[in-house]
Parts: sequence; structure tokens; C-alpha cells
Amino acid sequence: MSWIATDNHLAVFAAIMAIAGAAFLLERTRLGGHLTGAVIVILLAIAAANLGIIPHAAPTYDFIFNNMVPLLIPLFLFQADLKRLAREASRTSMAFIIAATGTVCGVVVAASLLDLSVLGSASELPPGNREAAIVGLFASTYIGGSVNYAALGEITGLSADASFFSAATAADNLFSALYLSLLALIPGWTWLSRRYSPHPAQAAEAETEAPAITAMSLCLAIAAAAVLVAITDTLVGVLNAENWRYVILSAFTLFVATALPGSRRWFAGAFELGVALSFAFFAAIAAGANIVAMIEVAPLLILLVGILLLVHAIVLFALGRVFHLTLPELITASNAAILGATTAPALAATKGWRDQVTPGILVGVLGYALGTFIGTVLYQIW
Repeated sequence: MSWIATDNHLAVFAAIMAIAGAAFLLERTRLGGHLTGAVIVILLAIAAANLGIIPHAAPTYDFIFNNMVPLLIPLFLFQADLKRLAREASRTSMAFIIAATGTVCGVVVAASLLDLSVLGSASELPPGNREAAIVGLFASTYIGGSVNYAALGEITGLSADASFFSAATAADNLFSALYLSLLALIPGWTWLSRRYSPHPAQAAEAETEAPAITAMSLCLAIAAAAVLVAITDTLVGVLNAENWRYVILSAFTLFVATALPGSRRWFAGAFELGVALSFAFFAAIAAGANIVAMIEVAPLLILLVGILLLVHAIVLFALGRVFHLTLPELITASNAAILGATTAPALAATKGWRDQVTPGILVGVLGYALGTFIGTVLYQIW
């Protein structure tokens, strides 16, 4: 039993959005900035559900999973102009491909060393499929981000196991925060810095006016995202290709973003709206978590993520040296892969790497485009 009845749909939705809003506010505090908003929203939702404030399961959560999650991909990818990416971020794009390769190697090594079939035992997936699902899930999130994580959770069926999915999400975000701290420290490591090509002198990046976010741009963004999802679902139904739903949706959105570069201004605010909806998704997922079940899977998840990130870093810095890439390029690309398009430009700016700010955003968006595809392929192969 919970304070809010399961069938009180508006009240449940209000609670989920209030938790998401609280996470944004708490992220601005000193402690919240270290935890990140994604971790905060998960912790708040778990606490609210286990204290009986909100229900563990409700039709409102199903609505979020089935209708809001698909909208995330177009909202994140409307600024993914592939021509602009090739023009402004070619070297950082190469570094990002290496980072993505490191992620794939990391998840394969971790899955080979650990028995992942015991994770998520509440899931209806057979053990072999469960391991494949976890491989695809972590590959997608450490190449793309939360939107890819949500997509693979639905494709594989892992999102139905709320306790495992919440624990995996928490481990993902907590280790990502630790990894970001390590990336910030690496440039000061003299022994390592000497072994890479010197970074070119910084040229001041021209300030470009950000497109204004208006009621019209938000409405157009939602309308376009919904239309793309509807077209994709129709095509998926005709082709009987449910497992490739998000790959097809990503391809359609990338075509629109590249063929119509003006859409970046038409849909101003789409990315920010996607971030807000992703917080609501994390809250809905975390609400179904059972604390005891989460604790049971935590040690193995810690090993999984630790091995994955270690192999990712080894591959990144080894191949980066072979291809004569600089540390700022490699660090920006790794940041974009592990944490997404928001933190990569922020770290580049704080380090004074002005020439990496825009590429950081662009390769982060490239990760959103590739994450679901690579995660789905790995899942199908495994």
C-alpha cells in the first residue's frame, strides 16, 4: 500500500515529475553536483517507493515507458547534423570511435570473466538471453547515454526487472561520476602527458548565438518527435522488426537532422526537454525497485562496470597514442562516450580546451546515434 493509490494516475504522474524537479534543484548544491541529477532522482524515487509514498507499480509508469521513452531519441538527435560533425570534429570523431571500441572490448571482457546470467534473476528472460541483454545494455549506455539505456532496456526486456534495472542505473551513474573525476586529473599526470602529441595552441572559439527556446520551438519538437515515432512504429509493424525499432527511429531522425540543418533552430529546446523526460523515466524505473534485491546484485554490478571502464581506458589511451591523437581529444571523446553530450563540453571548457567544446557536443550526440545500434547488434549476436 502507498499514500498515493495506484489508479490515481494524475497524482502518480505529479509525484514522478516532482521527484524529477527536486533532482534538478538538488543537483545545483555542492553534494548534488558530485552525485549528478540522474543518481539523485533514482535515490529519491527508491526512497519514496520503499517508504510507501508512491506505488511500486502503476499504469502511469507503463505510460512513461511506452510513450515517453521513444520520444527521447528524436529529442536528443535533432541537433545531430552529420555534415557538421564531419566538418568541425573529425579528429575528435576518430577519438570517439576508439572510445566506442574500448567500450565494446570492455563489456565483452567483463561478460567473459563474470557470470552475468545470475543478475536480474527476477526477469523472465532465460539466463543466456539475460547475459546478452546486459551486454547490450551497458554497451549502449557507455557509447551513448540514458536514451540508449532506456531503449535497450525495452528491447531486451530488462526494464521489466525494476530492482535490477535501478541497481544497474545507479552503478552506471555513480561509476561514471568517479570516471569523470579521473579524466579531469589525467592532464596533470606529467608522465602520461609526455607520451602524447602536443595539443595545438588554443584559438578563441567564435561565439555563436544559441537558438532561442520558445513555446513554438518546443511544440514543433514534440510534434516532430511524435510523428517520427509514429512512422517508425508503422514501418516496424509492416516489417515485423520490433527489436530494431529504435535503430530505425535513430536513422530517420539522423536523416532529418542532416538533410534539414535548420531543424536545429526550429526545434530549439528539444535536447533540454529530452533531459527532463529522461529524469521522469529514471524516477518511474526506480520506483519499482526493491532495496534488498538491489543490494544482492550490487557487488557483481560493481565488478562489471569496473572491468568495463578499465578496459575502455586501456584501449582508448593505447590506440590514441598509435593514431597520434592528443590527450584533450581523447579525454573529450571518452567523456562523451561514458557520460554523454552534456559533460564533455563542460570539462573541455573548464580545462581551457576551447577547440574541444563544440566537438564534445557533436561526438556526444554521435554517441546517442550509435549507442542503440551497437547495443542492439551486440545483444543479437550474444
